Amino acid sequence: MSYCASRFHTIRRRTVEVKAGPVGIGGANPIRIQSMTTSDTQDVAATVKQSVALAEVGCEIVRVTAPNVPAAKCLKDIRAGLSAAGFGHIPLVADIHFLPSAAMEAVEHVEKIRVNPGNYADKKKFAVKEYTDADYDEELQRIHDAFSPLVLRAKALGRAMRIGTNHGSLSDRIMNRYGDSPLGMVESALEFVRICESHGFHDIVLSMKASNPKVVIQAYRLLVEKMDRAHRAYPLHLGVTEAGDGEDGRIKSAIGIGSLLLDGLGDTIRVSLTEDSVYEIPVAHAIADKAMSLWSQNTTAAGRAAPPYPTPSTPEGRADRPGPPSHDAVDPFTYVRCDTAPLELSPACVAGDEQPPRVIVSAGTVGRVAEVARQLSDPKLKDTPAEGLLVRADTPSDLAELADTLTRTPLPVQFLVVEAGPLLVAGDFANVLPPDGGRVVICRRFGANEAAELESFAALVRERGHFLAIDLAADAETTLLETVRRLGDTRLLFTRSSVGANAGHPTGAYRRLREFLRAAGSRAPVWIRNTPATAVRGDNSFLSKLLEASFLTGGSLADGLGDLVSIETESDAPRATKLAYNILQGAGARISKTEFVACPSCGRTLFDLQTTTQRIRAQTGHLKGVKIAIMGCIVNGPGEMADADFGYVGGAPGKINLYVGKNCVQYNIPQADADARLIALIREHGKWVDPEPHQVSR
Repeated sequence: MSYCASRFHTIRRRTVEVKAGPVGIGGANPIRIQSMTTSDTQDVAATVKQSVALAEVGCEIVRVTAPNVPAAKCLKDIRAGLSAAGFGHIPLVADIHFLPSAAMEAVEHVEKIRVNPGNYADKKKFAVKEYTDADYDEELQRIHDAFSPLVLRAKALGRAMRIGTNHGSLSDRIMNRYGDSPLGMVESALEFVRICESHGFHDIVLSMKASNPKVVIQAYRLLVEKMDRAHRAYPLHLGVTEAGDGEDGRIKSAIGIGSLLLDGLGDTIRVSLTEDSVYEIPVAHAIADKAMSLWSQNTTAAGRAAPPYPTPSTPEGRADRPGPPSHDAVDPFTYVRCDTAPLELSPACVAGDEQPPRVIVSAGTVGRVAEVARQLSDPKLKDTPAEGLLVRADTPSDLAELADTLTRTPLPVQFLVVEAGPLLVAGDFANVLPPDGGRVVICRRFGANEAAELESFAALVRERGHFLAIDLAADAETTLLETVRRLGDTRLLFTRSSVGANAGHPTGAYRRLREFLRAAGSRAPVWIRNTPATAVRGDNSFLSKLLEASFLTGGSLADGLGDLVSIETESDAPRATKLAYNILQGAGARISKTEFVACPSCGRTLFDLQTTTQRIRAQTGHLKGVKIAIMGCIVNGPGEMADADFGYVGGAPGKINLYVGKNCVQYNIPQADADARLIALIREHGKWVDPEPHQVSR
């Protein structure tokens, strides 16, 4: 695929270097970490204090909003104050929306300036208009005239510039020609790139931000594919905007940013959380460290890539070609869920086909089955049930103990997965019975020389009415291809419990698995497993586990791959279950609670976003399937809320505007009344239900 060197190994995209003051972005530089102040920019002391606090926790680039000319003038004193505090090496970025006059003032005082091509010289009114080519060219000339003075001044002063497209603020002109799409986002940025290049200005960084990680991923891929063919390879700033707070905000950010970094894309990142900005920095560093560890390992991986797996139509003489595929058959610019066959794991639980991904929770050893069953019976998990239970059995005595446990312990799950240790053979499973009318999935790892074992396991499992999960070793793909072809899909699913030596990165390993199944003519469901052996790098903290699971499970789901998921790195069963559901929701694969789109605070925010978001979540967090946007101002509000059911937007200090979809239906409500008015609006549209006693915000 032309957007990256390999979809199976993390090979960094090489870009030109852009300097923001003394800090290099792209080229051979490490991933740069940045964030944004939340204070009123005209409160110089508060903004300097926040900038210093960010620098002290490892922020390398600080962005400050400049909503008007008076605020832009304050950047001079903010720059001086930050330098006086000993942080003269930290570049300042002026964030500009709407006002070229503010940009022209700000560029005098900072090392880098960010413009939004959707609103720098345009306004968004959701107007529907047919543009002739002549009309469109006239609009482009108008934008050229409005933007050129800033470009020329930035070039004269040696400033860098970020052209930052936001999905929520595409101009009416772009929307009418390209639609509300990743292509529209890309074209919006490239229009401004062309203007910069017409003046010989190349100190450019680009970004494609949205609140939906799948849109983010597709837009950046498309940007690189188009940009690197027609323009210089400019660096990329990565982020998921309006990601929210807490676990959900970290998951959405890790899915969008992590997926791109594993593809080798990205040079500077911001994790946008609806929290104090200093809490963004450790998350961003953890994400960057994982990616850079892979970048250093896989610098020569492209040279190891061989032609793709043979398809069923390929001559048999080529079927044993070694090595990983050089590409896969997926369109990386469009989300399409992988076509898999349905697998009825129990009468009430079907995996694959068009069913939502199923959640499996690990009990670990046989001895923990009863305790985990008790934990999973907690009524608080009613809305996020583990549908399968995974237990490892290493010896025949483990199987006997498991069979005895199942007669005494009712399992609150639909099916049981038994992972076979290396000492177990197919015949050892004769005494394992399904729990309470459910089914048993036998999971066994098969290596390159185990074709006979695979056939015998499959035969016995099918004979007894159970299922076989084939844990495919990375070196077994070509040697087991013909065996899998002969087996067909009946009662089979596939997984990977480890990435394997020289296998690239975890998402790439599952992409290889998908191509293996395609070559074998199989439509069997795929189980995404997060295990210690699929981890990229990190410690045993919950944050590291969350990021790893977001990279692998979230990234695979965003690629359309995954019918079952498990988070086996977290030993607490309820916590692992909730994390799995939160990742499914973050990837847009399964909805189990209210979806919140909440922007991070900045100097434009017209109310306290953190407390407001927490307060609204506490009152509405039980509304499964309802999407609520909480936006501090109108910069991206109406656009990012286009697919939200309801919106809560700062319209003026102390005043709230309420939206249904992208339409504002109530203006300038006193904030003290806004929560109740929002709930009344939800009731009016038939989407309110009273919470049950166990339903609390998560």
